[in-house]
Amino acid sequence: MNSTPDVSVIIPTYRERDNLERLLPMLSQILGRAGFSAEVLVVDDESLDGTEALCDQLGVAHGVRLITRRGERGLATAVLRGLREARGEVCVVMDADFSHPPESVPDLVAAARSADCDMAIGSRYVAGGEIDKKWSWLRRLNSQVASLLAQGLTSAADPMAGFFAIQAATLARAATLRPLGYKIALELIVRCDCRRIVEVPITFQDRQAGASKMSMRQQWLYLRHLGRLYVARYLTQSRGAHETAPYPHTKRRAA
Repeated sequence: MNSTPDVSVIIPTYRERDNLERLLPMLSQILGRAGFSAEVLVVDDESLDGTEALCDQLGVAHGVRLITRRGERGLATAVLRGLREARGEVCVVMDADFSHPPESVPDLVAAARSADCDMAIGSRYVAGGEIDKKWSWLRRLNSQVASLLAQGLTSAADPMAGFFAIQAATLARAATLRPLGYKIALELIVRCDCRRIVEVPITFQDRQAGASKMSMRQQWLYLRHLGRLYVARYLTQSRGAHETAPYPHTKRRAA
């Protein structure tokens, strides 16, 4: 493996062994076909479900490196650990549960590498993007309301996305990162001053195995996180609204 791979894919996990068994070989093939030198960092919160043994088994063949966090929990902080240890020029963050289509990773990397992009988001809410039809109306409403509450921080259509790509050089802009809950992309948009966001349409699928980690507590943490970011945006940094750009040949989808 190159000392500086083109791409680092960061996958935070907790009890996702069954999904990883399918995802890791698939992701390796996709990255190989795209011609990327890559590493895959699985950041696991001590699942005790066979994740360690699986990553040992697949590690050499598929470029997988396991980081086990002992005594720690939390998606956002797991992602930050992966970003700190990543060696790639572009970092991709995605979930293990197939809600984020692995075949879209090359498109995100290509967008993030462009000169006029600070972050590329796998977006459900631009033209060409879709949400699994199994989602309830309440879940759709929660997602839309959460996005609406973030509009003072960014005009991205899908700032709640957990599927995104960002250059290591852009990450270096942040003096500090202090996420709460799950919404790490929004933290990076504000703290790394990501003004130019490209949204790549994806079809967001409901998880294929395992249990959802979403809860009322996570929604409360999101509201607290928003408060921090609004303070950082308007009282600390005094910066203007972010600019966004649609993926080539796409338009923002009407609500």
